[in-house]
Amino acid sequence: MAELPNIGKHCSVGSCKLLDFLPFACDGCKKIFCSEHRVKDVHCCSSEYISKATGEFSGVKGYDCSLLGCKKRELTPIMCEKCRLSFCLSHRHEVDHNCSKLEKTDTTTSVSRTAEHVKTILESKTGESSKRRQGVKNAKMAAKVSLMKMKMKSLGDPGCPEAERVYFQVYPPLECQKPEQPLYFSKVWTIGRAIDSIAERLKLPNKNNVQDAKKLRLFSADTGALLATDCDIGCMVQQELVFSGSPVILEYVDSSCVELQDLIQYKVSR
Repeated sequence: MAELPNIGKHCSVGSCKLLDFLPFACDGCKKIFCSEHRVKDVHCCSSEYISKATGEFSGVKGYDCSLLGCKKRELTPIMCEKCRLSFCLSHRHEVDHNCSKLEKTDTTTSVSRTAEHVKTILESKTGESSKRRQGVKNAKMAAKVSLMKMKMKSLGDPGCPEAERVYFQVYPPLECQKPEQPLYFSKVWTIGRAIDSIAERLKLPNKNNVQDAKKLRLFSADTGALLATDCDIGCMVQQELVFSGSPVILEYVDSSCVELQDLIQYKVSR
């Protein structure tokens, strides 16, 4: 008897391949099946399982950074207290996202009010500005000596131009029991951004955006003075509050802390 090749179609299930004269076309995967395998669950319909696995999520998928050109997203909103917009971790500081509510100042000739306040507190405690000037002179000389060695082994963002780099010998928080690390940063970065960079590189918990948590702050290892988070690094160097090549201390402190007292413990305990 002659074969009739144009009558019927084979089942698409590999282990079946039955020639069915009344085949069924699946409305999901569009393949042909016999009566035994026509149900989607029986032939494991690819369309059915893909739709289940990739069902559209109806909740909030993340929060875009409000800075023009930044494509980063965060799982939770990080609000700027001044402009009330949400930003990524890299741009959460007012200076880093050019906050519209931030009072503009000439950073080449002045430091922030926070830095001036810290400076005033420290000088009022000593009451001897001449001693402070001598201490600054000694710190500046020590930084120059350390800088040459530091440049050979410092780590940092390789995209930072050589002319913009400022080098610090960073002493991590005491509780971390980590050795000091020479690092470099861009002089146009704020101290706050440098803190975030250090915490990420050394894998340290950073809860600076958590209201009641202790804050990571950076201090001069020469004077114990707080380096204000909203100041540019280059501005701090120009004002001789710190130098390229200086030792600095990263520590968890209360928000009200403006000075570290026992500085020697950070060097002898390593």
